[in-house]
Amino acid sequence: MQAAREIAQKAGKLLKEYWVRGVKVEYKGEINLVTEADRASEALILAEIRRRFPDHTIVAEESAPKQVPGEFCWYVDPLDGTTNFSHKLPFFSVSIGVRRGQEMVAGVIYDPVLDELFSAARGQGATCNDKPIRVSPQGNLIESLLVTGFNYSIREEPGHVFDHFRDFTMVAQGTRRVGSAALDLCYVAYGRYEGFWERSLSPWDTAAGTLIVEEAGGRITQFGGEPFDLYGTEVLASNGLIHEDMMEVLKKPYK
Repeated sequence: MQAAREIAQKAGKLLKEYWVRGVKVEYKGEINLVTEADRASEALILAEIRRRFPDHTIVAEESAPKQVPGEFCWYVDPLDGTTNFSHKLPFFSVSIGVRRGQEMVAGVIYDPVLDELFSAARGQGATCNDKPIRVSPQGNLIESLLVTGFNYSIREEPGHVFDHFRDFTMVAQGTRRVGSAALDLCYVAYGRYEGFWERSLSPWDTAAGTLIVEEAGGRITQFGGEPFDLYGTEVLASNGLIHEDMMEVLKKPYK
């Protein structure tokens, strides 16, 4: 975890330099962006991991192979929230998670704008800037603030996204869509949100954040309550107290 913390902060400093001066944007899809900052951050992170842990596997968003052999695997999102970043919206992060065998053992997410470093190690709790954090004690959905994300396939499959957003808006105190799943998960762990849901995320989006939520006392599952699958299509994260209520909302048929 200490290595991940150091690497994430180094990458975050690099991202902030790019963010201040601006970057050229390229497109992986109609609304799926990538910038020179994404690539530079990933190159830095991969070089650091390979230097320190040459036998470990890396799964990263932009360049590393999407495979998971070996005892240790690092999941890297060099810039989560690229669209925000490219528009100078200060809500983006670096996310690094480490899996040993079938279990996530360390997770680090760094917000370079607010200089907030979220981290967790299996069985050791979660922290923000080295201070322990805990999920919200709110047990009523109507008094809860929720957050979600819209995946890049939203234009092809808009139905369920807007149905869920509408349904939660009608039963929660508020719903938000801010644009960095990694930070959304950290905010659930910190108690800033009570719950988060999203579909079609990638392993590098959730590997670190889901562990941070769990270590902060929260609950992570699929929409129907099944165990969370890093390579699955659904993530539901909450403080645990409103989890069943959120599952009930997600069970509603699409209109």
